[in-house]
Amino acid sequence: MIPTKVGFAGLGRMGAPMAARIAQHGFPLTVWNRTAGRAEPLASQGARLAGSLCELAAGSNVIITMLSDGAAALSVWAGPGGLLEACAPGTIGIDMSTTGPQAARDIASRADRAGVRFLDAPVSGSVALAEQGKLTTMAGGDPAALAKALPVLQAITSRQLHLGPPGAGAAMKLAVNIMIAASNQAVAEALALATAAGIDPRDAYEALTASAVSSPFLRYKREAYLAADDAPVSFTTALMAKDLRLALDLAAAEALALALTATAKESLDQACAAGFGDADFACVARLLRPGPPPG
Repeated sequence: MIPTKVGFAGLGRMGAPMAARIAQHGFPLTVWNRTAGRAEPLASQGARLAGSLCELAAGSNVIITMLSDGAAALSVWAGPGGLLEACAPGTIGIDMSTTGPQAARDIASRADRAGVRFLDAPVSGSVALAEQGKLTTMAGGDPAALAKALPVLQAITSRQLHLGPPGAGAAMKLAVNIMIAASNQAVAEALALATAAGIDPRDAYEALTASAVSSPFLRYKREAYLAADDAPVSFTTALMAKDLRLALDLAAAEALALALTATAKESLDQACAAGFGDADFACVARLLRPGPPPG
């Protein structure tokens, strides 16, 4: 049996812990990042550092990318000097970024012509869940390719869902993120109302988590809402705004009116304009809360 050799491109906030788990599970791992310095910590865990995407592709039979958006994914996979130029036929390519279904289908089509079995398989979960290997992946593409890649995916995810043809995973990720953004908007407005009525925000949050609306989201985002300066950034405002734009574009193409998504997107855009693009998206609550605007 040919050993599984994994290539991983994109070592940002989510990608770095995902790649680290693959190395910890004993898979031969080669990594690449546009900013090369981010790849160096993985060398101490046994990863080989690739000097180019073609070098990464040439030494791997399963390649995972975790990038910022569809444009970055298209460039890394199909641009000049991209992965598809050097992938051997039969390579399994897995993009775990949030790209939107059109970009996913475009990459899948180009991959097919190169003999690469491509999956769009974005993940749901926080940085903490990435570190624990407890993300959920939502895949579109060939189910046989997903089954073959399963040992690698099980190193970084606790659930692997196959949702349909190319683009299905990307579309489902947008559906999940509009739920998260809507929840964020609801929590922000609830805390603003409670605070305006003279209720301490921590007491208000305790009431929310003890009520019928309690959820894993409320529990794990507590400090992001109540102690934003000390809480780690799990997902930035700018990235969430980008994902809602993709969702609204998809909805427009299908003649769907997503009023709640549009409202959440407006709040995120306002937060970005106020200088909070790199802050956790829970910062919307700080901007809505009565009193002077946060500095």
